[in-house]
Amino acid sequence: MFEQILAKLPGEPQFILCVLPERKNCDIYGPWKKKSLSEFGIVTQCISPSKINDQYLTNVLLKINSKLGGINSLLAIEHSSCVPLVNDTPTIILGMDVSHGSPGRSDIPSVAAVVGSRNWPLISRYRAAVRTQSPKLEMIDALYKPLENGTDAGIIRELLVDFYKTSNGRKPTQIIVFRDGVSESQFNQVLNIELDQIIKAYQHLGEVDVPKFTVIVAQKNHHTKLFQTGGSTDNVPPGLLLSELCYCLYHLSLCFNALSLSLSLSLSLRDSGGHNIVHPRNYDFYMCAHAGMIGTSRPAHYHVLVDEIGFSPDGLQNLIHSLSYVYQRSTTAISIVAPICYAHLAAAQVGQFMKFEDLSETSSGNGSVTSAESIPFPELPKLHKNVQGSMFFC
Repeated sequence: MFEQILAKLPGEPQFILCVLPERKNCDIYGPWKKKSLSEFGIVTQCISPSKINDQYLTNVLLKINSKLGGINSLLAIEHSSCVPLVNDTPTIILGMDVSHGSPGRSDIPSVAAVVGSRNWPLISRYRAAVRTQSPKLEMIDALYKPLENGTDAGIIRELLVDFYKTSNGRKPTQIIVFRDGVSESQFNQVLNIELDQIIKAYQHLGEVDVPKFTVIVAQKNHHTKLFQTGGSTDNVPPGLLLSELCYCLYHLSLCFNALSLSLSLSLSLRDSGGHNIVHPRNYDFYMCAHAGMIGTSRPAHYHVLVDEIGFSPDGLQNLIHSLSYVYQRSTTAISIVAPICYAHLAAAQVGQFMKFEDLSETSSGNGSVTSAESIPFPELPKLHKNVQGSMFFC
């Protein structure tokens, strides 16, 4: 197919639209993406429409525009360079996620993805770096990967170099990390393992001073839901914030010219049983940035593990709320910050590059594995230089 396309055009195409014969689980999708992104460096968009209407076409065009380097939406605070504590000091925003194989399949490697912001002081543009790692391993082990020749083949170095190139030669002195998919029992591992790797990767580039970090864990899979009292069937309004620090419920409204924070109503932070729904000592809060559909809304639960940058509670919560609006595939706010969604998309898409059936022959025949480290796993092919900096994952 690629040979026929190249033969009929005067040069390599910049974009290819592919119509798949099946909507989901199409066998063509993985090999097609691998061929286009790793070998030819051509951005593609796959579709399999069952019904075409204006909304469908709009969504497809949003994705195509993002992949080709366009910006679908830009916050007013970005346009005016007024992002608190981010505009003043070069700051890179990282979103990290790990995608695992199906339950019970110990022969399928996990895929770790990290996205990093670029074109500082913007917070809307991101680049992704993806690696495979041992099955069911939640902590990312390729953030810092020194080789025998003294170079670093890790994820963080790739993102830091890209930030430097796209931010007029500025080096980030502040790093904001959003981590998805970890439970409270793994918070210390995030700080001791992953944060330590990020620091080593930063120092490997010749930097003596360690940047300031703000590390935030975002949890989507929890059982806390918000609903209105008085028998109302309506969802809580988008932008609601529930925090032990302020003891009240805020309604954040995104205006065309500015992002404003307005007090909605006071609320005791207790559930129907009289229990606190936020941690009595740790810094955490719930935010329902999106407009819920039918039923009660489930907010995102944010845990601030480290805040060396020194955000005020309002400043950090406004930044997180803003990052819920920069998702280029949507025209409204989403339920969680965009960097985490991008990391999830990148892991899912690049994970389709390889089919892992061959690993079943090298893994344990009875399916019982005592150590994930002993299972061999293939490395993902590198992305072509023409698409490395694109938002191919949109």
